[in-house]
Amino acid sequence: MMAARSSTDASPIIAEARRWIGTPYRHQGSARDIGCDCLGLVRGVWRKVYGADPELPPPYSSDWAETTGEETLLNAASRHMKKRRNGRWQPGDLLIFRWRAHLPAKHCGIVTEPDRMIHAYQAAGFVAEGSLDPAWKRRIAGVFVFPPIGEAE
Repeated sequence: MMAARSSTDASPIIAEARRWIGTPYRHQGSARDIGCDCLGLVRGVWRKVYGADPELPPPYSSDWAETTGEETLLNAASRHMKKRRNGRWQPGDLLIFRWRAHLPAKHCGIVTEPDRMIHAYQAAGFVAEGSLDPAWKRRIAGVFVFPPIGEAE
């Protein structure tokens, strides 16, 4: 089991996530120069901070969660990160969101401040840092801690 990362260890994750602000939204993308979706943002930050992707996702459509019904995103995060059981996030944590209670989670973002996050949001068309307002908070399906630098699998 991984030790929880302290808030001071979050700076490389947050700094790299902020470098992605303005990157255009691109479904299945994971590169700053061509674009990314929310998963691609997390994968790109992971690669910069830890090295290679921990695993490669299979191709997915924009409605993948609705068609499979599986908790693919939550399960993948659980394989490589520690879940915060109390649900209280800290800067540098990964948040995973569920659009509706009966649907699998399919969006994610990285916390930068107590009530702010960076995410690639299709409706905005690019990676942005925004408020973690009540509408986002009520959709949180999981909070995960990135592993300590040098200890990623």
